Amino acid sequence: MLGVGENPFEVLSVTLPVGSVLALYTDGLVRRGDGDGDGEAALLGALGRLAGADRPLDEMGVELMGSHPVQEYRDDDVTLLLARTRTVAEQDTATWEYPADPAAVHEARADVSAQLAAWGLEELMFATELIVSELVTNAIRYAGGPVALRLIRDRVLVCEVADPSNTQPRLRRALSTDEGGRGLFLIAQLATRWGCRYGARGKTLWTEQALVPSL
Repeated sequence: MLGVGENPFEVLSVTLPVGSVLALYTDGLVRRGDGDGDGEAALLGALGRLAGADRPLDEMGVELMGSHPVQEYRDDDVTLLLARTRTVAEQDTATWEYPADPAAVHEARADVSAQLAAWGLEELMFATELIVSELVTNAIRYAGGPVALRLIRDRVLVCEVADPSNTQPRLRRALSTDEGGRGLFLIAQLATRWGCRYGARGKTLWTEQALVPSL
């Protein structure tokens, strides 16, 4: 189960059609006091009915939570997370790949600056260059190459840097006498959100920045 202990797990990639609805839930949502084991089947049936109607996710969540008698079982947690897949237009995505060469950091900054200018996002240029510089530098220094960089312009600006290492990055506050160790702390200050995900080979660090509204 996700988030429970340190049990080993396998990475699985699945391609979903656009408009698919993902439902992540705890067993408190489908547990029945009478021992009925069909709680999950009932939830799946309700999901199929509601998702097919293309209803807003918040309305679906309210109905799904309300249709299950969870109030009697407050000794167990009840959590439901819904997400719907969608696509980003091709012109709103830019991707580059760099070798494990320190000189690639300068090239990555230049590529990002040019792309943000083309998108009219000059206001984000300074912060994004710093984020890319830190992520690409760390990837080359600790993981080797190749290093993949991707920018996505959506409701937020997403920056992703992928490398072949599975080592989990660690956020820490460097001491005044330390010569390094401030990269992720700096990124956490510049981005509204950041995180790390793993694939079949390597990992991807990602950041999100709020788009500056046009006047």
